[in-house]
Amino acid sequence: MFTVEERLRLRNRLIEAAEHDDRIAGAALTGSAAAGAEDEWSDIDLAFGLADGADQAAVLDDWTGRMYGDHGCVDHMDMRVRGTVYRVFLLRNTLQVDIAFAPADEFGALGPTFELLFGEASEQQPFAEAAAKDLIGMAWLYALHARSSVARGKDWQAEYMISGLRDHLLALMCLRHGVPTSQGRGFHLLPEAITKPVEGTLVRCLDTGELTRALRVSIDALLPEIEAADPELARKLADPLRALATPR
Repeated sequence: MFTVEERLRLRNRLIEAAEHDDRIAGAALTGSAAAGAEDEWSDIDLAFGLADGADQAAVLDDWTGRMYGDHGCVDHMDMRVRGTVYRVFLLRNTLQVDIAFAPADEFGALGPTFELLFGEASEQQPFAEAAAKDLIGMAWLYALHARSSVARGKDWQAEYMISGLRDHLLALMCLRHGVPTSQGRGFHLLPEAITKPVEGTLVRCLDTGELTRALRVSIDALLPEIEAADPELARKLADPLRALATPR
């Protein structure tokens, strides 16, 4: 396990290396450090803006070599948004290091957790929160497939679908209460009175009766959230959704 001091030292070394890399025109803290919300479990989140004409692939290769050769990296993975590559490194001491390598025109704040360290940032269109209609649509889609998975005796798939339904139900709750909706980041901020009934949606075993019970509880919890978001849609969905939890 890494220590807070080790994390700080490494972050400072990476920032210093970026300052001395002519191919990097700007750098920023992102994530919890930029929000002043770090704790002992936080990872390192950095964004680098590439200089005009910089070869992104070459920069990625060089920095990846540095992470493996100097900092104990054991694996990495990529996520891509437009032209930006988010390279996520796992270190031997379990520290996660996320570095965004962004073209100059994509280097800028996409949300409130962006603290410019050097260089210039360009104005970006922030990521939009999920829309209620989209969350509702995904919720009933998971509910449909949960019902058919139970009926087909595909117990593990049924559990997966019920969990997906619950995730979108909780995201709807987050949207209604004005907290982050993505990747469960706002779940702990919801009032306990709101989340307590959702505990009943957890699948306790892969028995057909238990899967049906969890699906029914999930739908019972989902319907009021749809009502709060879109009463007219709730009226249309109420009967079909309740039918999904009724065994044939």
